[in-house]
Amino acid sequence: MTETPKINGRIQIDEPRWQQDTFVGRLKHFAWMTDCRTVLTSTSGLLQAKELIEKYREGQEPAGTSDEALWYAKKLTTSAFHPDSGELQNFIGRMSFQVPGGMFITAGMLQFYRTTGAVIFWQWLNQSFNALVNYTNRNAASSLTTKQITTAYLTATSGALVTALGFKALFSQRAPPLVQRFVPFMAVAAANAVNIPMTRQSELIEGVSLFDENNNKVAQSKTAAAKGISLVVLSRIIMAAPGMLTLPFIMEYLEKKPWFMRYTFMHLPFQTLGVGFFLTGMVPLACALFPQRSEIRVETLKKKEAESYNAIVKFYGDNLPDVLYFNKGL
Repeated sequence: MTETPKINGRIQIDEPRWQQDTFVGRLKHFAWMTDCRTVLTSTSGLLQAKELIEKYREGQEPAGTSDEALWYAKKLTTSAFHPDSGELQNFIGRMSFQVPGGMFITAGMLQFYRTTGAVIFWQWLNQSFNALVNYTNRNAASSLTTKQITTAYLTATSGALVTALGFKALFSQRAPPLVQRFVPFMAVAAANAVNIPMTRQSELIEGVSLFDENNNKVAQSKTAAAKGISLVVLSRIIMAAPGMLTLPFIMEYLEKKPWFMRYTFMHLPFQTLGVGFFLTGMVPLACALFPQRSEIRVETLKKKEAESYNAIVKFYGDNLPDVLYFNKGL
């Protein structure tokens, strides 16, 4: 997959480095963007990178700036600043923090699944982390009030705890030990279906902005919001699945080995590294499954959302486009 070509010898700095109409191009883009090493960059370094990109847009970049230096500045800017609002994101909520943050929390859920207290703590920590990630990567065109944020967090976290404890109670006596190891994944999958829509509820209430191919804002759409959020829920579950479904088999096998059981203090670090191995590949892969710039057919809006369709007709008259685009979030 070739990089986006230059125009008149200049990098198209506002376009992705790799073309996004193919899965391979998106995979390269998100592997580049979610590089966890970027979270170590200081705020001043991030602001300097953003300033360099802004100067390049205006043709004022320092003489001798290499293409690689420009792309690295764009990498830092893309990983740390929200694509809609341009605001600096908190580092815990960035997708580039998914591997270091997710590997520790997921390993804790997989390791400490036997007691009720441990289930409550690790599910609370995981959903708190997820709520922050979901809020940070929301479609910023839709605002959230403090009350909505609080309600979303409490509802999503409560839902996760109820789900986890319900599965634990269901399987604690009737299911074999191996099946009990999968309770954390069941809870995570179910909780994602609650956490993401609740955290991004304003998009479902107000709709997300629709744009044409020339980036003209045309209308708002709740249908597009529902589509985008559904895709994000699916990609998050896929992101977690390989590690959370594979490690229980590995741990069940190893815990039958005397040499492994002698070093119980190594079980959590082992699972942490194991989750990190899977997440390193799955974070960019899951993000790349569906285009960030999603599309929705105008004909679909005609059938499902009259208000949005009427706004499109008002904007275009009789010359309606076939599709419009929106940011699905991450």
